[in-house]
Amino acid sequence: MRARYGVPLGIAAVGAAGLLYSAGFEARSFRLRRVTVPVLPPGMRPLRVLQVSDIHMVSGQRKKQRWLRSLAGLRPDFVINTGDNLSDPEGVPEVMDALGPLMEFPGAYVFGSNDYYGPTLRNPARYLFEKSRGRHGLNGNAPAVDVVHNPWESLRDGFDSAGWLNLTNVRGSLKIDGFEIELTGLDDPHVKRDRYARVAGGPSASADLSMGIVHAPYLRALDPFTADGYPLILAGHTHGGQLCIPFYGALVTNCDLDTDRVKGLSTHTEAESGRTAYLHVSAGCGTSRYTPVRFACPPEATLLTLTAAAA
Repeated sequence: MRARYGVPLGIAAVGAAGLLYSAGFEARSFRLRRVTVPVLPPGMRPLRVLQVSDIHMVSGQRKKQRWLRSLAGLRPDFVINTGDNLSDPEGVPEVMDALGPLMEFPGAYVFGSNDYYGPTLRNPARYLFEKSRGRHGLNGNAPAVDVVHNPWESLRDGFDSAGWLNLTNVRGSLKIDGFEIELTGLDDPHVKRDRYARVAGGPSASADLSMGIVHAPYLRALDPFTADGYPLILAGHTHGGQLCIPFYGALVTNCDLDTDRVKGLSTHTEAESGRTAYLHVSAGCGTSRYTPVRFACPPEATLLTLTAAAA
């Protein structure tokens, strides 16, 4: 009996232990990534930018809420929220409460698909094998009939009332100690809501620094930002791969970005222009409510210190 059932039972025990670790510990093991990006003009003091992304708030996630509130202690110069704040239609009040201390600082935001539409229960194995495409059965901007619509308007109104800039296919700017920080944003390419033509043209001559902001780092967003001369692009969406293999890395990015750049700081080069931009992709601090696991990819926010570029 032991020989016949020992191996399957052992495999089941290892699987159960892995699930317990990835859902019970790692998905709640919040980290802060710190990176330095040399993009400022000479003579400009360093700027500290806090990027939060992919919160995927579900009611009752108290530890995540406490951790997000604690990030205000970093005293960033400004905050960038790269979307997917929700994974629960009832989660807006808890998002606003968790981000409340951060909204005391200047900031800006774009939305992701999960801000607009609730998650659906799917076989998680499909995530590993499907080609990248819009989520929730979406085709372009047309939602499937069974999609749950999240109360994104309340989220928008809360951010706007705090003074954060809405970068939904528009440009905006922040004044930080007399410096002009230009922020050019796109709506989510993952559900084909991006409209780059509305913001095309590159950085303004009057800006001390210009940045591109988008939720999902699809190449059709990264390429024009880079070709237009933006030195830095911030994105989220990938969850860092979410389920990674130790010493190997991510298997998927959930978009057409390669897995080598699934999280953290890298560069992006647009072939025709030959221009290169820094790209930072946040691994995010949440998961879909239906796949609440992470493995070899802890949840995170990022503090980017922007410094003067080499002469």
